[in-house]
Amino acid sequence: MKKIFRTFAVIGIIVFGPIACKDEFLEVPVTGQITDAQLNTQAGLEGMLIGVYSQLDGSGGGGEWHGGSVNWLWGSIRGGDANKGSNSGDFTSMTPIERFEAQTNNGELNNKWMGSFEGVARANALLAVASKADAVPADAKTRISAEARFLRGHFYFELRKDFKMVPWVDETKNIAETVKVPNNTDIWPNIEADFQYAVDNLPETHTEVGRANKWAAMSYLAKAYMFQKKFVEAKALFDNIIANGKTTNGKKYALFPDFDAMFTLQNENSEESIFAYQATGGGSSTNNSLHELAMAQPYGTAAGSEAGSDCCGFFQPSFDLAASYRTANGLPLLDGSYRTGANELKTDQGLASSDAFTPDQGPLDPRIDHTIGRRGLPFEDWGNHPGKGWIRDQNYAGPYTQEKYALDKNEYATRDASGWTPGYQATNFMIIRFADVLLMAAEAEVEIGDLEKARTYVNLVRARAANPDTFEKKADGTNAANYVISEYPAGWTKDYARDAVRFERKLELSLEGHRFYDLVRWGIAEQVLNPYLVYEASKIPSQFGGPQAVFSSNQDEYLAIPQRQIDLQGKDVLTQNPGF
Repeated sequence: MKKIFRTFAVIGIIVFGPIACKDEFLEVPVTGQITDAQLNTQAGLEGMLIGVYSQLDGSGGGGEWHGGSVNWLWGSIRGGDANKGSNSGDFTSMTPIERFEAQTNNGELNNKWMGSFEGVARANALLAVASKADAVPADAKTRISAEARFLRGHFYFELRKDFKMVPWVDETKNIAETVKVPNNTDIWPNIEADFQYAVDNLPETHTEVGRANKWAAMSYLAKAYMFQKKFVEAKALFDNIIANGKTTNGKKYALFPDFDAMFTLQNENSEESIFAYQATGGGSSTNNSLHELAMAQPYGTAAGSEAGSDCCGFFQPSFDLAASYRTANGLPLLDGSYRTGANELKTDQGLASSDAFTPDQGPLDPRIDHTIGRRGLPFEDWGNHPGKGWIRDQNYAGPYTQEKYALDKNEYATRDASGWTPGYQATNFMIIRFADVLLMAAEAEVEIGDLEKARTYVNLVRARAANPDTFEKKADGTNAANYVISEYPAGWTKDYARDAVRFERKLELSLEGHRFYDLVRWGIAEQVLNPYLVYEASKIPSQFGGPQAVFSSNQDEYLAIPQRQIDLQGKDVLTQNPGF
């Protein structure tokens, strides 16, 4: 933990510069000096704030891969949206995480911890300097401090979701206090306070579109309430957000008309984007790209090395997720029967790209082919997915590739070509979007409000998906598959409504890092994930069978506190989570 909070040792001396790999914060050498006079200006504070925003990708402070806000490993893979992908020998540290076997010394846990706490440290460094910047106009200082507290709230939200009990450190702590902070109090009240301060002090709009605004802070606060089952408080905020919320660039919140096009470079910062990591490419460094998904592009070269990119084939959608898009009379199969008999989705598992294959002809939710790359179906604008030729090891990871954040061919030139893989793309990643808010609002209505209003919110999301103009098309303009989707009819019971809302979140938000956290906050992780693990093991036994992967209740809802951090703090400071 001393490494995590090393920024505090050098406030006013070093600001986010390169830091050597030392265990003790006092061993960090001064690599770049900035005077107090330079920091205690509006320009100085704004520069520090940019450093806080930049940590949303988790790449600073030793976080490296999987330390940021995309959560494809922590939220999507653990939640059953996808498996690790690639092959058994690559990035083996991820395998025990997807199998719920990760031990306290797993480096990926430390990456997530470090990536989030680096963001906390940067926010705290800024807040400490701002408190003494008397020459900065009060309104500017308040706004900058509100952005910093919003971001600190975000980073602590990440830590609370993953590790549960973590130490709370704010800008008032000096270095001696910082390095010995226990994790013995629940930090939800502190997270709420940061978001509430941001709600009260952030403007509705900015001239720079990537900044957080009042409505983004309110959306985060409402989501924090949902994680605590504070449905009354959350519903009040959702009502306000849905009626009055707007983006930082002044657009009223709404669903973007085209589900697929929403995830493209051309349509980033749309009316649906509440808060996003702002990525860019085409430069001389990968640092500003969407680097967390760089390895999650198709692997092979069956249709040309560009689309396949030769690397790396990670983050492959699960058999379960693909099958979840089966419909009956236009509605999903909420009872789980999509995994059985004639309802199962036809796949090309075990077939070479040269083997004959006809894709599934049954009724499907059209979002499947904007989310998952399937053999014989158009893959963005690259042409038809060739199947096994784009899969690194089909026997190990199955037949699918993720499509939501795959590079379009017409976006290929925007990638950051300086990287070792073409996957470093310029597309923003939406951390929270309006469909997420609508479905949480529907959830709150189910629990303490109006079932009909919940149905209306869900049907808004489904109506967008049902627009035939946005269905995946073949080259001749006909629908690429048998897309059948309907809105829910009137007459919901509370139990049915709850199941429908939860399943809609699975379909709409899949591969966006939410699923595992939803299952945990609903208290159903064990009952959902163990059948999922058995089903996946029946398809790809080398990844989930032998022995059978198992989710253990009252243990696997949260990650282990990294042993590295416990050791750095010393005896009796950080308490390990149960079961580890």
